[in-house]
Amino acid sequence: MKKWYLFLSVYACLCLLAACGATGRGAPVPGGAPSNEEQVGGESTQPASVTTVCRVVSNDGSLLLAGADGDPNIYILNPKDATNLAAGTLVGVTYDGTIMETWPSQFSEVTEVHTVEGGFDDRCALYLQVLEDLWAGDEGLNGNLTYIGVDLSQTNLSDSEQAAVAWVFAGRHGGELVTGTWEELAEQGYIDRENLYWEDGVLFSITEKETEGVYSLTPVTFDAEKWRSGLGAYFFCDCTSVQSADGHWNGYSIGSEAIS
Repeated sequence: MKKWYLFLSVYACLCLLAACGATGRGAPVPGGAPSNEEQVGGESTQPASVTTVCRVVSNDGSLLLAGADGDPNIYILNPKDATNLAAGTLVGVTYDGTIMETWPSQFSEVTEVHTVEGGFDDRCALYLQVLEDLWAGDEGLNGNLTYIGVDLSQTNLSDSEQAAVAWVFAGRHGGELVTGTWEELAEQGYIDRENLYWEDGVLFSITEKETEGVYSLTPVTFDAEKWRSGLGAYFFCDCTSVQSADGHWNGYSIGSEAIS
């Protein structure tokens, strides 16, 4: 009888092992496919590449890009990935889908940078030139700076384009960038509201205005200002630029200049 019970136990174990083998599904195998890979027909495949559309803001050896289509980020491409593209060009950047958390951000494993046809607009370059011209005017306002403030909130640049222009400009002149309106910077303690003075900084701003007159091509009118104090500021008033049919903003004219 004991032999019969022993036979039944062994038989049951053999049946259980056969059932497990038939399913082909055991415990996960250590060292199997990473979670970011997909099993297809027994083979692992890497995730598909990603293409992000951006606008070239500057090309000073490496490309600084502003995210397009509502993307608020700015990106920088290393020289090995950068191509000879003019500011204003709309590009598609193909990469492995990973964004490195730097500032500006960087794409991982770039495989292609190609031009997106019909998207050229170099307003960023126009406003960078305006800021540079303001810097060169009344240079006494630029002394002993720690901070460079930039306010482009009253322009038609996107958030990413505003951030990119401000980053390039502050970097060229070695200041720590802060962005915001005069009121915002005063609220944050940078500007002495009571004495109307920014001891260790200067605020650059561009304000677009409603265009008057008739133009055959797209115009923009604006005022631009460099402000250090109530008695230390430099202004470009009633500036005008016109965009050509190919998307270029061909310089600008200044209606008048003022100093306080």
